[in-house]
Amino acid sequence: MHEPIPYLDLRAQMRPLRQELEAAWARTLDHCSFCLGPDVVQFEKDFAAFCDAAHCVAFNSGTSALHVALRLLDLGPGDEVITTPLTFVATSWAISYVGAKPVYVDVDDATFNLDPRGLERVLTPRTKAVMPVHLYGHPFDVAPIREFCQRHGLPLVEDAAQAHGARYHGRVVGTFGEMSCFSFYPGKNLGAAGEGGALVTNNAALAARARSLREHGATVRYYHDEVGYNYRMEGLQGAVLGIKLKHLNNWNAGRCRVARRYDELLVDTPLRLPREAEGCESAWHLYVVRHPQRDALKQHLEAHGVGCALHYPLPLHLQKCYAHLGYQAGDFPVAEKAARECLSLPIYPELTDAQLERVAAVIQNFFAKPTSA
Repeated sequence: MHEPIPYLDLRAQMRPLRQELEAAWARTLDHCSFCLGPDVVQFEKDFAAFCDAAHCVAFNSGTSALHVALRLLDLGPGDEVITTPLTFVATSWAISYVGAKPVYVDVDDATFNLDPRGLERVLTPRTKAVMPVHLYGHPFDVAPIREFCQRHGLPLVEDAAQAHGARYHGRVVGTFGEMSCFSFYPGKNLGAAGEGGALVTNNAALAARARSLREHGATVRYYHDEVGYNYRMEGLQGAVLGIKLKHLNNWNAGRCRVARRYDELLVDTPLRLPREAEGCESAWHLYVVRHPQRDALKQHLEAHGVGCALHYPLPLHLQKCYAHLGYQAGDFPVAEKAARECLSLPIYPELTDAQLERVAAVIQNFFAKPTSA
């Protein structure tokens, strides 16, 4: 009987760090800086350096960072933000939070990122920003999207929630636009022991206002310059992230190793495997395969003790919460097909070759069955 292979195994990551994390938490408990504080300040400096950026502002979640990013652009009702329909809903939430309208563009069939060829078709006088996602850890096609934004005078906001350390033509993602936003949800490449997020920018004025907005719109305590939020990162999360950031490059290399091994093991299966576009280095947050029998394959994997997941089973334009936007099935056929066919396999640095071979064997067994032909 084989041991189950979990889709995500945070215990394997945390176990070797436990002593170091407990020592960091003890220091935080000693100085009692539970909201922001020195651990968060140090992490902000370190993560800004990691992104080769001037400023990092830490938040209590990636969603909060996205929300504040659009507040910094002074968007509101009547404004439109171009984005992707194939991602986690928080990208669109941020647009809705400021009263603006998400306007979707279909995705590229190879990377599942926003297809820049669709940008001109949705441009209107109400378009005020573009917010693509580096989906699954793979950089979106920065050059044409950036050129479109510059030509039309539109700010570019990178949703880098899944892309810590990904590179586009040798440059770490996160500084191609006015701002970028990261998530430190526990399952991310760099995850907190709870929730966390960050806004990264090279603009000092934007960073200063972001710090004010995350702390109730105040720069001096009890003096509020504008309506703000309680979006501060906890000191304990800053301590955890500061420890884990030191391991991120090695962890990303481990994820790349897993992806390359999957490529070798699954090359002769009917699955459509992920590929890095030219000039792109994925952070391999997810390893997403495609097949029309996705649901049956998922059931087969789970029945044989192999965890897997769907990212994402229903595109945002078809979600009930966005029915008022008026989109219909068929509006974004590439995203809709991806939602029907995509399956995420386990990918984390601690996976062993034996476990990867086991995952591949279960998949090969599925396609060997006469019923799957």
